[in-house]
Amino acid sequence: MFDFVRTHQKLMQIILALLIVPSFVLVGVGGVKLFGEDANTIAKVAGYPLTQQEWENAQRRQLDQMRQQMGKNFDQKAFDTPEFKQNILDQLIAQRAMNAEIRTAHLTVSEQKVQEAITSQLPLFKADGSFDKEQYLQILAAQGMNAGMHQEQVRHDLALQQVATGVELSGFVPRTVSKAISDFGAQEREVQELALPVSQFLPNVKVTDEMVKAFYDKNAKLFEIPESAKIEYVVLNADAIASQTTVSDEEVAGYYESNKKRYTDEEARRSSHILILSEKDKAAAKAKAEAILADVRKNPADFGKIAKAKSEDPGSAEKDGDLGVLEKGRFVKPVEDAILKLKQGEISDLVESEYGYHIITVTEVKPAQVKPLEEVKGEIAAEIKKQKAAKLYSDLSEQFTDTVYSQYESLKPAADKLKLKIETMAGISRQPNPILGAAPFNNAKFLTALFSDDALKNKRNTEAVEVAPQTLVSGRIVEFKPASKKPLAEVEAAIKQQVTLEEAVKAAKKAGEEKLAAAKKSGDASGFSDVKTISRSKADGINPAAVAAVMKADASKLPAYVGVEIPGQGYGVYRIGKVGQPAEQDAARREQEGQRINQIVSQQEMTGYIDALKQKAKVKILHPVATIKTQAE
Repeated sequence: MFDFVRTHQKLMQIILALLIVPSFVLVGVGGVKLFGEDANTIAKVAGYPLTQQEWENAQRRQLDQMRQQMGKNFDQKAFDTPEFKQNILDQLIAQRAMNAEIRTAHLTVSEQKVQEAITSQLPLFKADGSFDKEQYLQILAAQGMNAGMHQEQVRHDLALQQVATGVELSGFVPRTVSKAISDFGAQEREVQELALPVSQFLPNVKVTDEMVKAFYDKNAKLFEIPESAKIEYVVLNADAIASQTTVSDEEVAGYYESNKKRYTDEEARRSSHILILSEKDKAAAKAKAEAILADVRKNPADFGKIAKAKSEDPGSAEKDGDLGVLEKGRFVKPVEDAILKLKQGEISDLVESEYGYHIITVTEVKPAQVKPLEEVKGEIAAEIKKQKAAKLYSDLSEQFTDTVYSQYESLKPAADKLKLKIETMAGISRQPNPILGAAPFNNAKFLTALFSDDALKNKRNTEAVEVAPQTLVSGRIVEFKPASKKPLAEVEAAIKQQVTLEEAVKAAKKAGEEKLAAAKKSGDASGFSDVKTISRSKADGINPAAVAAVMKADASKLPAYVGVEIPGQGYGVYRIGKVGQPAEQDAARREQEGQRINQIVSQQEMTGYIDALKQKAKVKILHPVATIKTQAE
C-alpha cells in the first residue's frame, strides 16, 4: 500500500467513516452540519438549533440498527416509549455539546493520524490492487451520503473519538479499592436450605368458580383478541408499469451511440516506484535517490528488487514497488503526472513531491477500449425501459388516483384499466408490523387511510397513497374483525391452573415464614439440608433468586437466616453459618473484574464531562419530548 503518497486519498478517507465507530457516538454524526432555526426547532445547543426532523431521523437510525441486530425478535412497540425518545434526544444534545467544544477548542486531526486510521482498516481494493471505486460508491449511496459529507464525517468522528478516549482514560480505580470490590464479589457463604416446594401445597388448594371469574375480570388484557382486517390492494409503481413498456433494437443502438463514453473502459496504467523520504535532509535524500536512479538505469530489469531493498515506502516496497492501477486523484499530482507521461517500461527522472524523491516506471498499459454493443445491449434495454416506465408512471398516476376515487366500491376498474394485479393480505392492523418490513400495505400513512371511518365502515377504496417515491397504493377492507375478548369458557381451564399455582405459592410462603420465625428463635439447624458453599458466581444447586438474597443478607451475626419466595416454585428458608474468602484466588478473574471496574468509572467520568459541556453550551429545551407529535402521529 502506498502509505505516504496516498495521504490525500479522499475516497479512502470516506471508506474510513464506514468502519470507525467512535466509543461515544450512538446515533451517528448528524450534528456536523448545522442549519438555521425554524419552527421545528426542539432544542438549542451552544446557540445552534436541533430540529424535530433530525431527532426523528436519529430515532429511525437507531430502530434500523436494533432491527438488524434483533432480527425476528425485534418489536417496535418496545421502543415506542417516552424513555426511548428522550434518550435519543439526550444523545443528540450530548453530541452537539461535544461538537461545540471541538469547534471552540479548534480540535482537528492530522493528515498522518487519518492515514494511520485508513491503513488500519480493510480497504476496498480489487484483486489487481486497484481501488474498487464502484463498490465504494455503492456503499456510499446506501448510506445516503456523498463524498464531501463523508470526508468531513471521518475527521469529525476521529476528533470525537480522541476526546472521548482522553476523558475515559482519565478514570481509574486504585488497586486497593479494586481488590476490596473483588473480594466482596468473591465472598463465599456456607448455607443450609429448608425448601418448601409448591408441589407440597398443590393438593390442598381448592379453586372456586368465583376465584376463576375474579382472575378473568382482573386480567382482561390477557384475553384480548386484537382487531384485524383482510384487505385488497393495488400498487402502481415503476415495476408494475415496466411490463407495459417495450424497447426496440433501434432505440438501443441510438442510446449506445449517444452514450458511447459510458461504455468505454479508460486506459489503465499500472506502475511501480521507489521513494526516498526528504523530511529530515533534502540534499542527502536527493543524492541517495540519484544514486539509486543510476543503478536502476543500469539494471532496469531489477527495478522490483531494488525497490524492495531501498524504497522508503514500506507499503509498496514489500510488493517490489508496485502502486497498482492508476486512478485520477489517487496519488499526489507530481507522481500522477509522471505516470501519465511515461511509456510502458520507461523509467522516469527523479520526481519530487512533498514526501521526497520518486523513481517511477510504468509496468503495464492497457489502452482504452469500447465495449461492443452486444455486450451491453441488455443493460441499455433495461435502462431505456426504466426511463420509459418512469415517464409512463407520471402519465398513469393521475388516472390511478382518479379511478380508485371515482370507482370507490371496487379496485377492479383501476386494476383492469391500468393492467395491475389485485393483491390480498389478512391479519392487518392499524399499526405497521415490523416483521412485514417495507411492504406497500405496511406503511403508516396507508394504514391510517385504510382504517379511516369511511373506508372501514363503508368498505370503500382508500385514496391513492404515496408510500414511497413513484409508488402509489390504494386498498379496501374486505373483512374486519373488531377487538374482542376470549370467552371465559375457552380459557377457564388455563385460569384454574394459574390460580391453583398462585394459591399454592401463597400457602408455601405462609408456611415458610412460620419456619423462618421458628428457626430464628431456636438458632439451630433442625430440618435444614447439608451445608453448601455458595458465592455470587457459584450457586451449587440453589435457586439464583435465593443465592442473591443469601449473599445480600446481613451476616454480621451468625447464624443468620433469610426467607426467599421463589417465583412459581415455592419458598425457601436459608441458614447462613459461615462467611469467608475462597482458599485459592482466581488471578484472571480478579484482573477482568478490575478492568470492568475501571470501565464503569471511565463511563462515569464521561458522563460528568458531558454534563459539564451541556452547561457550557447553555442547552435550552424548547419543546419537551412529551409535547412533540411526530409526522406519523
